[in-house]
Amino acid sequence: MNKKVLTITEQLALPILEKEGLELVEIEFKKEGSNWFLRLFIDKEGGVDIDDCGRVSEQLSKRLDEVNPIPQAYFLEVSSPGAERPLRKPKDFERAIDHYVHISLYEPISGAKEWEGYLRKYEDDSITVEVEQEMLTFPMTKVAKARLAILF
Repeated sequence: MNKKVLTITEQLALPILEKEGLELVEIEFKKEGSNWFLRLFIDKEGGVDIDDCGRVSEQLSKRLDEVNPIPQAYFLEVSSPGAERPLRKPKDFERAIDHYVHISLYEPISGAKEWEGYLRKYEDDSITVEVEQEMLTFPMTKVAKARLAILF
């Protein structure tokens, strides 16, 4: 059910986002407490503002009402992915080169499953992260999650 909702929502959202000059970062459909939430995270060069989110929300809400792919009541939220945006697509990784990132692995490498450092290189099959002046290369098949991180 959730996968179907995500697929249909993406199909409905992409033409709207393209028209608005925006990019889809992620879609979530999940239950929190007794409420369901359909969340779209969008972005563009220079970041999105509340007007961007409002326009997308209004247009997508109308399309979702027409198609009606979700039987239960839910809340639609459209927002920015934030400062710690996830890295999923090749272009996400390419844009993140020389940025500080957080990497979670499926299994430990060199004794750790989580690493933070500067993304120095991205290839389809691996990423190279500079951690405390040491270059570490992780196969993409071992990367569970990756996101931008804030360095304190």
